[in-house]
Amino acid sequence: MTKKPLTSRLLVRVLLGIILGVACGLVFPEPLARVFLTFNGLFSAFLGFIIPLLIVGLVTPAIGDLGRGAGRWLGVTAGIAYASTVLSGLLAFVVARGSYPWLLGGERDLDALANPEESALTGFFALEMEPVFGVMTALLLAFCLGVGITLIPGDTLHKSMGDLRQIIMRIVELVIIPLLPLYIFGMFMGLTMNGQILVIVSAFSKVVLLALVLSAVLLAVQYVVAGLYVGRNPVILLKNMLPAYATALGTSSSAATIPVTLRCTEVNGVRPSVAGFVVPLSATIHLSGSTLKIVLFSAAIMTVTGRPIDDLAYVGLVLMLGVTMVAAPGVPGGAIMAAVGVLQGMLGFDETAVALMIATYIAIDSFGTATNVTGDGAIAVVMNKLVGGRTVTAAGGATSEEPQLSDAPLSR
Repeated sequence: MTKKPLTSRLLVRVLLGIILGVACGLVFPEPLARVFLTFNGLFSAFLGFIIPLLIVGLVTPAIGDLGRGAGRWLGVTAGIAYASTVLSGLLAFVVARGSYPWLLGGERDLDALANPEESALTGFFALEMEPVFGVMTALLLAFCLGVGITLIPGDTLHKSMGDLRQIIMRIVELVIIPLLPLYIFGMFMGLTMNGQILVIVSAFSKVVLLALVLSAVLLAVQYVVAGLYVGRNPVILLKNMLPAYATALGTSSSAATIPVTLRCTEVNGVRPSVAGFVVPLSATIHLSGSTLKIVLFSAAIMTVTGRPIDDLAYVGLVLMLGVTMVAAPGVPGGAIMAAVGVLQGMLGFDETAVALMIATYIAIDSFGTATNVTGDGAIAVVMNKLVGGRTVTAAGGATSEEPQLSDAPLSR
């Protein structure tokens, strides 16, 4: 079985979940809706538990497979992700600075807006599933163990981490992937039944449209650059990432979308060992879509409330967002929660502005996440070419050459 038909079927199921979720949200009675929201709460809690283990189980053996010099590739990946995040934020600020004075000149009535999470439906009950450790701890642990594997002569730990990777991938294939469409159905059903989201989107419709257009421009730039660098058609590369985009659109979590992103990047010809460390790493540090959206909406709030905009302060904000939101994608809406402190400290946001910012961000949270995830695929393709052009020393001392990229789908 090839990965491309599998991801294509997943894309259909995810899109069907979104459509049915919106349709059922218009007609479902509250008790029935809460049944699905109860499942969503349980599934979300399980995702929170498994994500740190997924990061350790995938990143550690992937770094070990890269061999000596893996630390350098981690640094290069982090540098590319940070540069992409900063450039997206600067792009958003330049566009906002030039267009908002005339685009939002007549917008002033924001009294009807509030945080949509406060009035959202909830499930009948919830179970706490505390993760063994946090996402950032998992990332650091995976780095230390992975690089350590490349520095010691034995291979016992490397083989153990390989076994852990197989266990995690079986959980992904048998539990997470099959249930994702149902989870996405519940997410969109709940969003549809929450009326305030429609109010927010209506009030900031111009900014929402601008954010969607800039997100498309950002992805186009990322894949054109990646396609030119690796000598491949950027349209094909981007098309192969659509299942990851749709899944992130439904989950609003980059980390929860990691299994699908992995499959999509492998369809694009990225070696599994490269995808295994680039995708989980990028899911926690590459937030180009989220940064773009935070900059656009924060500037919109400052414009409509008559606050002065300091250009230098916004440049500093963008630089800080690339750091402070690391590991925030583990939960839906995590990016804006991590950015609240920066907005208060650097832009002087008060409680009202923060509440409005959270409301507007969460209303279209999934679009920023989907942009983040899809951009991760461009980074993976670039890193596959960078690593693939060199011979790396494996943990046991052997050398291996990366295969060249191919447009053909990979077999499992």
